[in-house]
Amino acid sequence: MKIVRTATVVLLFTFFGVFLVLPLYTILLEGLQPIYLLEAVQNPVYVSGFINAFKIATVVTVLVAVVSIPMAMIAHRYDFPLRSWTNALVLLPLILPPFVGALGVQQLFERTGAFNSLLTAIGLVAPGQGPDWLGQHRFAAVCLLEALHLYPILYLNVRTSLANIDPAMDEAARNLGASEWERLRTITLPLIRPGLFAGGVIVFIWSFTELGTPLMLGYLDVTPAQIFAGIGELNSNPTAYSLVVVLLVVSSLLYFVGHYFLGRAQDLGSMKSSSGAKPAELPHAWQRWGVTALFIGLSLLAIFPHFGVLLLSVSRDWHETILPSAYTLRFYQDAVTHDFVVPSIGNSVLYASIATCGAVVLGLLVALVAVRWKPPGWRLLDGIAMLPLAVPGIILAFGYLSMATRYDWLRSWLDPIENPTLLLIIAYGTRRLPYVLRAATAGLQQTPEDLERAAANLGAKSFTVLSRITIPLIFANLIGGMVFAFSFSMLEVSDSLILAQKMEYFPITRAIYELSMVLGSGPYIACAFGVWAMAFLGCSILFATRMLGDRMGAMFRL
Repeated sequence: MKIVRTATVVLLFTFFGVFLVLPLYTILLEGLQPIYLLEAVQNPVYVSGFINAFKIATVVTVLVAVVSIPMAMIAHRYDFPLRSWTNALVLLPLILPPFVGALGVQQLFERTGAFNSLLTAIGLVAPGQGPDWLGQHRFAAVCLLEALHLYPILYLNVRTSLANIDPAMDEAARNLGASEWERLRTITLPLIRPGLFAGGVIVFIWSFTELGTPLMLGYLDVTPAQIFAGIGELNSNPTAYSLVVVLLVVSSLLYFVGHYFLGRAQDLGSMKSSSGAKPAELPHAWQRWGVTALFIGLSLLAIFPHFGVLLLSVSRDWHETILPSAYTLRFYQDAVTHDFVVPSIGNSVLYASIATCGAVVLGLLVALVAVRWKPPGWRLLDGIAMLPLAVPGIILAFGYLSMATRYDWLRSWLDPIENPTLLLIIAYGTRRLPYVLRAATAGLQQTPEDLERAAANLGAKSFTVLSRITIPLIFANLIGGMVFAFSFSMLEVSDSLILAQKMEYFPITRAIYELSMVLGSGPYIACAFGVWAMAFLGCSILFATRMLGDRMGAMFRL
């Protein structure tokens, strides 16, 4: 038994060493060359890109905090109609990557788009003379799109943290005469700090390194877009490696600070009591329905870009009008029959399916090591397995690309130029491993060990205990993590754009990006394709919400 556990831990460390540590080491090896590093930190173009990326991340994080924290507190504290559906409503923005929503935003806010047509209809601007909203405000558009997409992550973290606070502490402070503001400042905020900073760090890192949204909106003076543009000239200009190093250093520092200082686990005083606390009943019906309307309104605002995608996908003629002047469903048929699109669907299903199976195996094993076995080094293993949440997708994807082309012993079976299938599967699985790991960890922590010990005492072997007792008890958690891993792998952006070089290996997101660049019907087919993806991911998230409930926030913890 001890030999099997030791071998499992060694194999896990080996896997993470090759597919997490080695890519990062390769980037550092290339990017820390003084001549290229100095170019990255001194060239005004690159400095401007870094500053813009930092500004985007700061604005997005502030916007997300302003929206998410009050909404989470309201949802936790008060009872109102449709309260049980708030988690599902809040998750709606996650059903489509913002870089696809950018297609709808372009149609709505370009010079001849729907918004200017509305202004023309009410007489505020002359026909064809409206402002170029996107051309003048690309930075704001990127920030708003990313904030609307990412606010559920912080919302879920804060709400999960609030659910873990012992309500007796707040009641005691109230009985001692503390005002609501004093209780919020001295009790609630300090106790939810781990969840608050864990979610905030993820949002900051995500928006700091986001590639797809700036790329689609034409905001190219930002570091991730500069890295993407530099892939084609790595041999002649390796500065892109140094730009990735800059992103890696900033992301790592944020992860370290958020995980080890600002986001340390709550102490025993913050654990929820066995009695729990029921949500308060608002005194007036208009207040209760007002809160419901607030959640619905926020959800509608967050999926506003998706409406643009939906309308564009069914429009046959949409030029200088508020709504399409003619409609068609032809693009939906093209989206599932087009020679360029059909292979990408099959590719994404293949990549995501195998990647999810691998993530489940790895996530379950790491969870067992961290929760049940706890051998020496288990904390390090758990931390390494969670690194993909802190290390952005563009960095890992770039690391895989450089690793596979640098080392001969890897190039023969991981060459992304010839066939990126295996590398994409590994990238997808590694990137989404934290979702499965946190879901499995939460299930094991909530499941008493007594049944497993009883079975072992009766002579059951380890595999029998695992398959007959442990897995059935945490099955709902595993299914929830699997759904998330599969769904987000199907719509992975950074890995798809960087690692998929040949058309026959394009996944869905790379196909959508290429279609959006095609003149004529390309953007319309891309939007129809995006709507199919929205329907799929929306059903997946609703299913995962039903399986995990309030435990959803644990999946976005560092």
